Amino acid sequence: MSTTPSSPNRGLVVFSGGSAANNLVDVFNSVRESKDCSLSYIIPISDNGGSSSELIRIFGGPGIGDVRSRLVRLIPPSPPISERAAVKALFNHRLPADDSAHREWLSIVDGTSAVWKSITPAKKELIRSFFNLLNLEILKRARPPSSTFDFSSASVGNLFLTGARLFSGSFESAIYLLSNICDVPSDLVRVIPAINSNFSHHISASLANGTVIVGQNSISHPSLPPRPASPRPKPQPTILLQTDGTPAANTIDLAIDYTEPSDVLDTALYEDDQPPGFLPHLRNKNINFSKSENQDLPARISRIWYINPYGQEIRPRANPRVLESLRDAQAIIYSIGSLYTSIVPSLILQGVGQAIISSPARHKILILNGSLDRETGPPEDPFSAVDFVEAVTKAGEESRGRVSPDANPITSPLLPANLSTPLPYTSYITHVLHLEGPGTPNVDKDSLAAMGIETLRLYGRKIISSSSQSDGGTGTEGPMGMRYDSTGLIQALEVVLGKKGDAMLRGDGLSRRNTLDPGRKRGDKS
Repeated sequence: MSTTPSSPNRGLVVFSGGSAANNLVDVFNSVRESKDCSLSYIIPISDNGGSSSELIRIFGGPGIGDVRSRLVRLIPPSPPISERAAVKALFNHRLPADDSAHREWLSIVDGTSAVWKSITPAKKELIRSFFNLLNLEILKRARPPSSTFDFSSASVGNLFLTGARLFSGSFESAIYLLSNICDVPSDLVRVIPAINSNFSHHISASLANGTVIVGQNSISHPSLPPRPASPRPKPQPTILLQTDGTPAANTIDLAIDYTEPSDVLDTALYEDDQPPGFLPHLRNKNINFSKSENQDLPARISRIWYINPYGQEIRPRANPRVLESLRDAQAIIYSIGSLYTSIVPSLILQGVGQAIISSPARHKILILNGSLDRETGPPEDPFSAVDFVEAVTKAGEESRGRVSPDANPITSPLLPANLSTPLPYTSYITHVLHLEGPGTPNVDKDSLAAMGIETLRLYGRKIISSSSQSDGGTGTEGPMGMRYDSTGLIQALEVVLGKKGDAMLRGDGLSRRNTLDPGRKRGDKS
């Protein structure tokens, strides 16, 4: 009697951005190994800050920084002097923030830079071929002196991924190539862009006070003053004369600069390769921003949506691979990170909400941030755990063509949901894992229980730093917060996913009481 092999276990799907969730890669990999399944990271492509902004300005295309960051972070650990470590250092390398950046780039292109040390000749020449291709494309698009590529602080990994995309004509193919060069086991771990596109996809946000902010960088981080640009000579007035010598009636005063400001667009004297109507401030050179000097938003973010180059709302479809991974998931995890610029942009895409609701995943876990950031922390009205759950659920429902009753009809052309129909919270989130301490979002366990959501409190370490990103807080800056303990988070995820059943775990970062008990009564102490 023949037997058929058992079907492989369903996979884990993680919604995340870049730098914050990078701190949890080892946690998710450990859980993946314990569940003997695949792991898929869903990454948004709407980032338009830093060196990504310069690549988008010159070449168009998606924001690739978070995808590159995750792929490089997934390089398997190895001895310090191995080729893997050298490749990781190469793709993590940033060029200087001054005029020497171009010289260093050329030394990388011609193969003389020290960053090639310990990389074998075969792999070096493969990588260099894409750098050379990109360098040629940069030269073809240069219009000196007004428009040239700004190499300052450019990510070498982003430059490679762009070169690979331009060569193949496929974003997915470029990701596949970088994944193979980085020795990421793509049969086990996949990095999937939320949208599979060779075009830029920007987002806008509306605030509760009616303000609209355009561009992910402007939403998440205020830009620093632009670097001084070379002054452009002011046009002199030109008087058009008629044949009799008198001024013409339709004289144009060239002293008035009818073009866009020089700090926004430096290509006015040359041909324009961007679509007409493209929003000027989305074409800034190398948008520079600070994560340590954020200004608070004047009001809460109420909605996120995608825009076309003219600023009009569009509703892109999700990458089919995203929907495929959700349809074959045993668990869905919303990782730490910026709520409205790292998580929500993936959830509002067409098809995602329905795929989450109809997914076979029994567990849909929100890992709450260890601190509040610019997007969730107006001092007078900070987000609570309930607000995080509301935001995720509303984003998923908007993906399905539904919006919450309080949606702004001016910024949302979608039909409002039936007011008598409550939001299906547990269709999107079944469990909330959280820390408790200074700077963490408030967690009202009774309110969450009334929504059908179970909570598990973990122990963590207090951080007081200008960079919670490096400490594994939210990946965004804040004056204080808490950091997850990796061992405790692994055990908490395994408790929820069922490996350890409902056994009570003591110590190692977990709460000393079993907070998974859905029968907890109001007034019980945790």
